[in-house]
Amino acid sequence: MLNKFQNIDRLYKSAIMLCVDFVLLCLAVYFSFALRLGEIWPSAGSDFLFYISRSAWIFLVLPIITIPLFIRLGLYKAVLQYMGVKVIFATFQATTISCLIVGFLMMFFRESDLPRSVLPIFWFITNIFIITIRFLFQGVLYSWDTKIKSRKPTIIYGAGNAGVQLVENLKKSSDYAPIAFIDDDIKKQGTILNFLQVYQFDYIQELIKKKNAKVLLLAIPSLNVQKRKKLLTKLSSFPIEVSVLPSLENIIDGKVSIDNIKNVDVVDILGRSSVLPKKDLLKQNIQSKNILITGAGGSIGSELSRQIINLEPNKVVILDNSEYNLYSIKLELEAICQKIDVIPALCTVTNFSQLKNTILNNEVDTIFHAAAYKHVPLVELNPIAGIYNNVIGTYNVAKIANDLGLERMVLISTDKAVRPTNVMGASKRMSELVLQAFSEKSDCCFSMVRFGNVLDSAGSVVPLFRKQIKNGGPVTVTHKDITRYFMSIPEASQLVIQAGSMAKGGDVFVLDMGEPVKIVDLAYKMIYLSGFTPIDKNSKDGDIMIKYTGLRPGEKLYEELLIGDNVVSSEHPMIMRAIENKINMKDLTECISIIKDARDRQDVEIIKKLLLKYVDGYVSN
Repeated sequence: MLNKFQNIDRLYKSAIMLCVDFVLLCLAVYFSFALRLGEIWPSAGSDFLFYISRSAWIFLVLPIITIPLFIRLGLYKAVLQYMGVKVIFATFQATTISCLIVGFLMMFFRESDLPRSVLPIFWFITNIFIITIRFLFQGVLYSWDTKIKSRKPTIIYGAGNAGVQLVENLKKSSDYAPIAFIDDDIKKQGTILNFLQVYQFDYIQELIKKKNAKVLLLAIPSLNVQKRKKLLTKLSSFPIEVSVLPSLENIIDGKVSIDNIKNVDVVDILGRSSVLPKKDLLKQNIQSKNILITGAGGSIGSELSRQIINLEPNKVVILDNSEYNLYSIKLELEAICQKIDVIPALCTVTNFSQLKNTILNNEVDTIFHAAAYKHVPLVELNPIAGIYNNVIGTYNVAKIANDLGLERMVLISTDKAVRPTNVMGASKRMSELVLQAFSEKSDCCFSMVRFGNVLDSAGSVVPLFRKQIKNGGPVTVTHKDITRYFMSIPEASQLVIQAGSMAKGGDVFVLDMGEPVKIVDLAYKMIYLSGFTPIDKNSKDGDIMIKYTGLRPGEKLYEELLIGDNVVSSEHPMIMRAIENKINMKDLTECISIIKDARDRQDVEIIKKLLLKYVDGYVSN
């Protein structure tokens, strides 16, 4: 029966509660007279019967006035689950207004027979009835629901307003059962809030053991990036899943559902502070222009497309050789903005004629070149395909941009282009050299942006670790000392657009990636914050094994962002200009000819000799 009641439509629940409140209000009027006159049941000839008969109107008037006030103040919006301070204030406010209105009516109509003290007694009894019945129903339903539906016992970190509001919302969730608060404020520790005790941080382990806590929800919206990182580092020592809400402020305002709870973002784990973009740089070469994004279906290309379409271009041309990826990003962009033309081009950048026709037919002004093979081990095993796609593809785009006199071309490069130990990195450095050569004598402004790993991109460790943890492990790390730079995809894309706007021709922009992160440390944190413990030499009884697999072909222990030390600042605090060696157009033409010939002959050795000659620091495996 309880289950049926809980699952009925919200409108019917509201109607039921309204009827219950009407009956309670009538009872409140009756008991107000009874307490005033000292009689529970009216007898013949008693004062009680006299006043009841003379003031029968009040039994109808008070509920009729009070119920609309309850509706107006939102008492029926969340029905039983919506309990807390707000419902108490709403009840107080409604009963106070109704008593004042009835008091005014008594004075206006000169109802001298009605005892004036009935109204304050009514106010007192009504508040007790309305508030108590809600807490009673809520307690019964919630406790039953918690046991039957096997909700996850949940700790709320933060006993402030956001935490209290979060608990109220969790009570209508089918996934989470709040069991306790954790707060660093000594004054709050030991107190009771929303029927939950507030504990200190050190009690988390006890809650995990004694109450089988499975989830910890962060309810401290005021935490900045660095403080959140510090807190998450402390929490990573406990075997409990840590989750957050997109915006606790929106939860409070009712804009976000409790269903939006999600696992801790890796960005929070890394604790990297992002810098707000400069709007003038974002729009400078986008607004009212025709933009082409190559590799638009990839991780970076798709995010660039999302960012660009919001910057009011005239037209967006998305190019990719994957039919599915192209179709997916097209649908997404059209949903974002229907006013801007989105032109899909199913094409590979190695097809010069088709690429040129696409650019010509759409009168492209600016190109963001993100199309590339980027998976290090795969390119290492297929060096000719990797070099041809990445270098020849870039050459084709650059030559067309140069010949047609386009305004700008921006190449998406990588930190793996710096002293590369793999073919993929070397191919990206060769791609940079292509643009640098063209930039010497061209009306088109060529530039390239070099950055490290982007979080959650295809082929990166973050989605791999997440999948491995979900499957029960093992989590594979190639080497215990391996480090990488990380940046979020949206931030990287914003910086790429801004860097392109600052280019003067031939610029190599380097993004400030912050401090490098040890991959094994990232693995440990992701395991702990997913609610598991790692299996290693210190803990044989854990849940998820960390397995070292050895460095992959072409993989470096650490990455660099600069070939030399010659670097200057730019207009943006997170973007630097690197001054590096170039090649001339004659040498470039020779390189392109050698690559094409090697591809026709499938000669890997020629390719490697070429890379050794032109790519600084390249080491062939």
